Amino acid sequence: MEAFEWYVPADGKHWQRLHRAVAGLKATGIDNIWIPPGCKGSSQQGNGYDVYDLYDLGEFNQKGGISTKWGVKEDLMQLVRNANAAGVGLYWDAVLNQRAGADRTESCQVVEVDPDDRTRAVTEAYSIDGWLAFEFSGRGDQYSAQKYHWYHFTGTDYNNANGKTAIYRILGDGKDWSKYVSKEKGNYDYLMWDFPIMCIRAAD
Repeated sequence: MEAFEWYVPADGKHWQRLHRAVAGLKATGIDNIWIPPGCKGSSQQGNGYDVYDLYDLGEFNQKGGISTKWGVKEDLMQLVRNANAAGVGLYWDAVLNQRAGADRTESCQVVEVDPDDRTRAVTEAYSIDGWLAFEFSGRGDQYSAQKYHWYHFTGTDYNNANGKTAIYRILGDGKDWSKYVSKEKGNYDYLMWDFPIMCIRAAD
């Protein structure tokens, strides 16, 4: 059973609601539930698909607070304990190939590509100021020392230098769109957000 939807209130209490409900769900014959991406998003209202930090499950003061939209880490762990006790499996919606809400901008070389054919560059190479640096200052190096910079990504959608939104393919040694995706729009590796959240796709 899907145990969330896009418009769940951003009150930080969803894990609590679920851990109170899980025994009743089991009693009605539900053996597994699909839970949302629980990592820290770009804000406390983020649904989890706007991943900021994979290692922050509602534990560190980042992006406006400690809690994710769904709750704090301890409430998530209580859900895990209650689900285990009730014999209910949890399916975690893992979002691994994108980031949003960078901490600062970095300069990098790009070409703009045709939105309807991402394999076709429509400009010469030039430098943009992209939201591409993720430093996780609230978490530091706990759980992982990995930080992200422009060279970890293949694309972005916003140039902070001039405010222009476009699909920018980031240039560098060995950098290109993935070859293992749909050919829709030439190459469906990069999906542009519908709002200026400075999301980029991680390199393979």
